[in-house]
Amino acid sequence: MAISALRKCLDLDPTNLSALMALSVSYTNESLQKQACHVLHLWLKANPKYSHLVPGAAPQLPNHGVMSFMDSGVHGDVCEKYMQAARLFPSDVDPDVQCGLGVLFNLSGEYDKAADCFVAALGVRPNDWQLWNKLGATLANGKQSERAVQAYHKALELYPGFIRSRYNLGISCINLKAYKEAAEHFLTALNLQSSGRGLPGSASRNAMSEGIWSSLRLVVSFLDRQDLYNAIYDNNLEVLNREFGIGSSVGNSSTGETQDETSR
Repeated sequence: MAISALRKCLDLDPTNLSALMALSVSYTNESLQKQACHVLHLWLKANPKYSHLVPGAAPQLPNHGVMSFMDSGVHGDVCEKYMQAARLFPSDVDPDVQCGLGVLFNLSGEYDKAADCFVAALGVRPNDWQLWNKLGATLANGKQSERAVQAYHKALELYPGFIRSRYNLGISCINLKAYKEAAEHFLTALNLQSSGRGLPGSASRNAMSEGIWSSLRLVVSFLDRQDLYNAIYDNNLEVLNREFGIGSSVGNSSTGETQDETSR
């Protein structure tokens, strides 16, 4: 859904740099690696500061679903162009270039390098909750769950209603075998989503995320709480909130605006 919305945005304005970067992240999250590389290539071409690194006519958006697996040659070429872009202004770090590099290193499984890029970007934009979430996801992919938890907490400190980061935090808690805490984070995410609150201008989100419910079912089984299975299958938030001590005000907080952002 995010991919379709971003592509529509780019149909209206192919040079929208924010939409291009967000689309590359969305493709990455959907394991559409080749598309992600292609869109990062487009981002350079559309940016006046770096367009000279991509000579020739501007390429078109990739067809969704036609190609998926990453070509090492294409990845290497795009990665080299981003490193050239980073070297153009060595004393003036461009957080967007670092973010692009972070995505590229995630695609190749070089999670330590990707984390370094997001840390560099955060040095310029320390209050960017989406960057903190990207750092957390990268650390989690690199099997550093404890550091990932710290990054997710920072993202949520900046934006308490960030559902994706709350969900990711729950997943990291599972990896750390902190099952009760994981359940609390999943329930908080479900309550926020159930409230239908969103960023200004965004559509209300009333539908529950099956992914979060599936993760909550897993946690309940780890906790050996067979007595809660019916509540899980019935999507009964009232019963589950009571069992885990989640206040009913979670979904109604003035800071509870949500964005089910696709970046992990």
